[in-house]
Amino acid sequence: MAERFSAFSFVDRITRLEPGSRAEGCYAIPRHLSRFPACLVAEAIGQLAAWVSMSQLGFRRRPVAGLAGETLFFGGATPGQVLDLAVALETCDEDAVAYGGSARIDGSTVLELRHCVGPMLPMEEFDAPEAVRGDFEVLRGPGAPAARIRALPDPEVSVIDRVPGKSLVATLRVPESAPFFGDHFPRRPVFPGTLLLDRQIALALEVAGEAAGAKLAPSRVTDVKMRSFIAPGETVEIRVELQPQTGATITAGLAARVNGKPVATGRVEIASQEGR
Repeated sequence: MAERFSAFSFVDRITRLEPGSRAEGCYAIPRHLSRFPACLVAEAIGQLAAWVSMSQLGFRRRPVAGLAGETLFFGGATPGQVLDLAVALETCDEDAVAYGGSARIDGSTVLELRHCVGPMLPMEEFDAPEAVRGDFEVLRGPGAPAARIRALPDPEVSVIDRVPGKSLVATLRVPESAPFFGDHFPRRPVFPGTLLLDRQIALALEVAGEAAGAKLAPSRVTDVKMRSFIAPGETVEIRVELQPQTGATITAGLAARVNGKPVATGRVEIASQEGR
């Protein structure tokens, strides 16, 4: 694949395709990476769904992050492992794609997406249609070069306010330029929603850990909504607030703003890591 697809593309091959309906694919997580967050597993599933929808619409339009009704976490992924990806499209037209999907490692499901919707926008606003078509043919044929991603994005996050065990406010500084903007997207660089969600979950775990005094992990994320694009150079204000606890699960509300305007919302459910 082209150099511009070497920093934030998490599908190596599309191994099975039912046009406009279903697909399977794989991604080998490079061994040299220090970590591979669960949110990037979700990104890989979403990217496979995007390839199916783009090909169905003749590469005239492409999906962008919109709604993710439910994300279920069953385990982690580590560098050196291979993700087996599967997606099923519920609907796909000029306006939106609705889909669900999963990722498995060695036959065990590590993450599942349910009730996701991506608005479809004109492809040429984000990328060259013929270049994307060519990359799709590579994925359907020999596959993308292995271990092409040298490092994952690591945006700077600073905590600016905290009520221990209850809430937290932080800022995330989106870089002015970075290799992953070439993938996301060449003609209109956008900060990936999954990177924002990864930082939000990490902060939620920090606050929940103060309240619970135990080692925790995300178990479920619901009602994620990306309300607008986040551009290079912007500063995102992240707010995490624990909700009243019922039972063993801790729930945190997630919100993000840029210049006072909402850009993302969601909820994360957190549970003890024991037995996981």
